[in-house]
Amino acid sequence: MMLSLCKEYWQFMLAQGFLMGTMMGLLQFPAFAAVSQYFDKKRAAALGAVVSGSSIGGVVFPIAFSKMLNSTDLGFGWSVRIMAFIITPLMVFSCFAITARLPPRKTKLFLPSAFKEATYVLIIIGMFLMFMGMFAPLFFIPTYAVSRGMKPTLAGYMLAIVNAASTFGRIIPGILADKYGRLNVFALGGVTSGITILCLNLAKTNAGIIVYSVVVGFTTGTIISGGSAALTVCTKNAQDLGTYMGMGLGVASLAALVGPPSQGALVDRYGGFQEVSILGGVVCLAGGLIVFASKATTPHGLVSKF
Repeated sequence: MMLSLCKEYWQFMLAQGFLMGTMMGLLQFPAFAAVSQYFDKKRAAALGAVVSGSSIGGVVFPIAFSKMLNSTDLGFGWSVRIMAFIITPLMVFSCFAITARLPPRKTKLFLPSAFKEATYVLIIIGMFLMFMGMFAPLFFIPTYAVSRGMKPTLAGYMLAIVNAASTFGRIIPGILADKYGRLNVFALGGVTSGITILCLNLAKTNAGIIVYSVVVGFTTGTIISGGSAALTVCTKNAQDLGTYMGMGLGVASLAALVGPPSQGALVDRYGGFQEVSILGGVVCLAGGLIVFASKATTPHGLVSKF
């Protein structure tokens, strides 16, 4: 609702950047922690199903907003307000529907001792690098598509395609993670995403860019769902899950402040996307390898379904 009133740049940064980002964190982490308390063997699948909701919204809302903004006389303000009116009852429902199985932990707010655990720290480092690299195609795929001759109208749907594929990329790997190991699948998501990002400039036709959007949506979806599931292997106390997730994802999310601006600077400097794909792909690939290496710090070892 506040976004619909914004007119100056700083107002958009305050409403959509700072306030929305803070509130999304307050919504996401408690939901993940609550769901994790109800599942053990199928925890990764449950988290994948939960986080898939955001990718479904990422398909519906951009298309709906584009239609309202460009095909009606509603204007920006009322187009945003209508989406807010749709979201509000869903948020109210979630406040009553999401409940924890266990009572809240009564010790310290943070658990600094977690950062003394090698596995936890390595997972966070790997996740940081993945987050730093994975946003390259998510931010630049429409611009890249236009640079390859795609019409702007069709290019605007690339993010919807990415999010649609990401829905399956969050659910299916979550199911596989419960069978083949959460760290294994998370590491695989980082490696495959890195390779896919490195291949950005190979997609040159409309068909190629659409297929590329599907692939990159699926692989990066594995990172989004796999990161939360991977952090759950670091604690045996279900009451600590929310704190471990919040601290780990909070640190790793700082990569979103580093990755897209640096990649945007490369586009401005070189006028193309080769350098962006190299930077994003290499750091994402490195993140996946570090997560895989973190298995060596566990009792299960590198060659295990963990």
